[in-house]
This record gives sequence, structure tokens and C-alpha cells, in this order.
Amino acid sequence: MKKFSFLLVFTLLLFTACKKDHVDATNTKTLQSSINDMTSSLSTIKQIKFNEALYILKTFGVEADGDINELKALGKLINGKKVPEILSLADEVAQKNGIEWASTAPPSLGEMNIFGDDKAKESDPNDVKAGSISIITQPTGDDGSGAPTAIQIIPRLVDAAGNPVSFTGAGLEATLEVFSNGVRLSTAKNLMQDNNFKGFNLKFSSIPASKVVDNKIDITVSVKTTAKTFKMSKIGLDVNAAALKVPVIPKTDSTAVSQQPSAVVDPNNPSVTTPATTTEPGATTTPSTPAAPKQPATDPKNTVSKFLNSVSSQNLKAAYETSNNPNWGSYESFSNPNSGFGAVKNVSVKNITTSASNANGASVNATYDVTDKTGKTTSLKVTFGLKNVNGDWKISSYKINP
Repeated sequence: MKKFSFLLVFTLLLFTACKKDHVDATNTKTLQSSINDMTSSLSTIKQIKFNEALYILKTFGVEADGDINELKALGKLINGKKVPEILSLADEVAQKNGIEWASTAPPSLGEMNIFGDDKAKESDPNDVKAGSISIITQPTGDDGSGAPTAIQIIPRLVDAAGNPVSFTGAGLEATLEVFSNGVRLSTAKNLMQDNNFKGFNLKFSSIPASKVVDNKIDITVSVKTTAKTFKMSKIGLDVNAAALKVPVIPKTDSTAVSQQPSAVVDPNNPSVTTPATTTEPGATTTPSTPAAPKQPATDPKNTVSKFLNSVSSQNLKAAYETSNNPNWGSYESFSNPNSGFGAVKNVSVKNITTSASNANGASVNATYDVTDKTGKTTSLKVTFGLKNVNGDWKISSYKINP
């Protein structure tokens, strides 16, 4: 009998010892198993807050498309972490995204399950009964001239008659997608806990000016309840072109003097360097002056003209080689047929003028029509910033003017 009792206690101890107290993200199965082990050691309230924290991290703490990819990304984020570390990380993510959630607050998001169990429960606050979604848009901010600097986008769940439905204590995933001319520019997420949801504040300064066509954007908002995902779009919202994100033309310090690689430090005065010389004894030397930067031999507008002609003829490699613009990224991004210059079919140049130029930088204004591969033609007024790179003008910035 004693032997049996000893074996029983030993088995229980062994079982307890096998339970994990940290996340094991080797694969989805070990991720779920380790999270279940960690959850089982918590009180009921702590279990709910832990599941809420995991939901916050999966929804807002990682960038991935689809539940499987989100789970993989979540696993990488929390691998090896224990419950207190995960709760603390969720607090940081919630604060960063403006979500009214805290690990120390009472349960507020319903019954969260990051592994995809979306079946409605008797007390599930996310099972909101609605007929559709409506969107309210309001210009906000002032750029000093009376023009807005952002748009407040407020979704509301409504019934079949169009009246707002009432609910509280939910944790509905709300997603905002921003497009221009069919190209997605940005995505944002937030939690809709009731129908007084403040929505999204879309700042124009977060939208690249080079990707906005005709100073208009399209938006799509979706809200996910337990049983259904509601979605609605608004097309052709005006933006303040002057407030859009524009790359800053790099400034060069004209007072800086480049030091020659062969300069030698005077040991008696370390702050002074003298050029190394190889002269014969008794020979007289003349101090050398630093070489001036090589000056471009051509007008900077010639580079812009070459760029536009190359884009028009779809010689995108040649167009890319005229630039030194980090905002255009790699050649693959630059030539992308959907979001890059690969979508252009033809460019008809009307006017190109150099508005400013010095030894280090220049500014060129160009007016032209762009026809994309769908046949749509857009008139553009663009300011190109250029910089001197080893004696050649290179395009370093690109601003679409109103």
C-alpha cells in the first residue's frame, strides 16, 4: 500500500514538473500546449487577463496576414517569456496603440481565444447583433492656413433601420485600410469596446505624398464580431496635399572640409593635421589645399528629363539609376507594377524648370501627365530635389504639389 502511495505521489510530481512556465514557440502545437500549461496555474481572473494580453499582442503587437502567420509571429515575440513578462509587454503595446486596456484592470474584452475558437458563448460580449456598419468622417487639425491635418474616421455598428446598436464590454477588432488609386498605403487596428468608439485619427503626415493620386484617398473599415465581420468603404476623400508626408531634401554642410586620407597628426599639437609629403631633403614644400567637390557639368533638369523619359519608355533600370532616393527603396520596390513606377504606361512632359541650384543640391519643378496601365491619366506638378553625387545630379526627393 505504501509502495502504491509512493508511486502515485511520484507520478503527480512528475506530471507537475512537466508543465511549462514559459512559452515554447517551437511550433503551433508546443505554443498552444505551453500557453495552456501557463494558464492552468493562474486564478480565474488572471486566466482571463492573460488571454486578453495574448489577444492584444497577436492583434496589435505583430505584423502578419492571416491567423496562422499571426500566431507564428506572436510565437517569435513571446518565445521564452513567462506570464508577468507577457502581461507587461501587452501593457506597452496597448499604450502605444492608444487602446484602453491594462493588465491590472478588470476583464474587459470578453472571452478571448487566440487559437481561433470563434463560437458564440452564452455570455460572449463580442456576439454583437447588428445589421451593418456606418462610417463618419470628420476633418481635424489646422495647418495654420485653415486646412485640416488629419481625418477622424468613426465606425458605428447599426441595426437594419440604420440606428446605432448598444453594447459594452466587447473587444471587437476594428481595422482601417487606406488606399489611393487602388494601392494600399497603410493599415491600422484598434479595439471597439462599445458603440462610443473614438475610431481612428488618420494623420496626413503619415501618408506618402508620392503615392496619393489626385489628392484623394479611399478608406475601408471592418469590424469583427463573433459571428460576422462588417465592412464598409468610402471613396474619394479629400486630403490636404500640403500636409502629406514628403521626403526632406538632405542638407549638406558647406563649411565641412573633408580630411585627406594621408593626413598625419602632429604629435606636438594633436588638434592640427598636416598632409603627409614625400619630398627630398632640402626641398621646399607648399601646403596643399583640400580638393573641391567635383561639380556637375550639366543642368539638373537634364537628370529629371532623363528620369521621366526612361519611366515613359519603361526603361525602369535607367530611371532608377538617375536617383539616390532612400524613400524609393530597392529597385524591386521602385519598379513594382502595382505600387511603383512599373504601373506607368506613358509620361507626357509639359514643362521642366530648374528653380534653385548650388554646388551641392538643386530643385527642379516639372509639370507632366501620367497615364497608368489601366488608361487613367493624371496631371501632376512635382518638385524634384537633387544632390551632387561625385559630379552627377541624382534625384533625392520627390514632392507632388497641389
